[in-house]
Amino acid sequence: MNSILKLVGATAVSLCLSASALSAETVLKISSWLPPTHGINTEIFAGLIKDMEEATGGEVTGELVFGLAPPPAQMDLILDGAADIAIIFHGYQPGRFVATKLIELPGYEGNAEAASVAYWRVHEKYLAQLNEHRGVKVISLNTHGPGQIHSSKEVAGLADMKDLKTRIGGGVAGDVGASLGLIGINVPAPKVYETLESGAADAVAMNVGERVGFKLNEVAKYLYDMPGGLYRGSFAIIMSQEKFDSLPEDVQKALDGQVFGEPASRKAGAAWDKSDKIAYEATRNAEGTKITPASDADITAFKAIAKEVTDKVLAELQDAGVDAQAAYEMVKKEMAAN
Repeated sequence: MNSILKLVGATAVSLCLSASALSAETVLKISSWLPPTHGINTEIFAGLIKDMEEATGGEVTGELVFGLAPPPAQMDLILDGAADIAIIFHGYQPGRFVATKLIELPGYEGNAEAASVAYWRVHEKYLAQLNEHRGVKVISLNTHGPGQIHSSKEVAGLADMKDLKTRIGGGVAGDVGASLGLIGINVPAPKVYETLESGAADAVAMNVGERVGFKLNEVAKYLYDMPGGLYRGSFAIIMSQEKFDSLPEDVQKALDGQVFGEPASRKAGAAWDKSDKIAYEATRNAEGTKITPASDADITAFKAIAKEVTDKVLAELQDAGVDAQAAYEMVKKEMAAN
């Protein structure tokens, strides 16, 4: 019944978008590499489309298109003009992004909404100067909730993670995974279910919301839960600069003034928080699942690991030309204020 409701919901979203597209002057092609029922589609992109329609009086809408390119190729897809908008996960392109690792660091206090707002603000003040998204227009920056370990066999503590075959998405998650002794397996997020089901991996590092988004309760019965998470994940919603420039000036001003930037970042973060809340409840109610909170000893031990990773990443940012310590302090201050 639950899967039927999800399918009906996804169909309703699709029909709604198609109806809007019929009356709009500009229909933006939005590339998605995630399942149709994933929160990025049903919450983040659906919300973005609604906001664009409202801000422009129906002149601009969007339509989701699936399967255009694999996750690491989404930015190139936009640069090539094959789509107008896409979401990218920075960790999928090692070496291409450095500044984005700032928001992924462990130890921040606050939810995904607070982190996403802080991310946008620190990007504008410190990170944008690196021009790491050159060629495209960044319309939202956001981070998912705290990343945890989801496994097919029980992980009772940090010691059990040594040599655990774990799918890791990249970025700071990779740095943390190496410090914990995980054996990293690199596959895109949409492949995690089959990777765990086949036994190619014993665990996956992801935010808790993905227990619903990727049906992890079926193949990863165990959730190891560190307060504040082991890391966060950095995303950007990007748009073709050429497509944006082709829009009427008043439409551009409406989108930049009311939708893009901090508003879109805040709403995306809130959507990630919503998915985590739903997934925690689903995990508690699923048959045979177990949530293991980190022990006091593990929390203390992980703080030392987090400091090592943080020092390493801040050094990378400093070398890239960012006032790393100031940017780091700004993230913490902005998160506390939100």
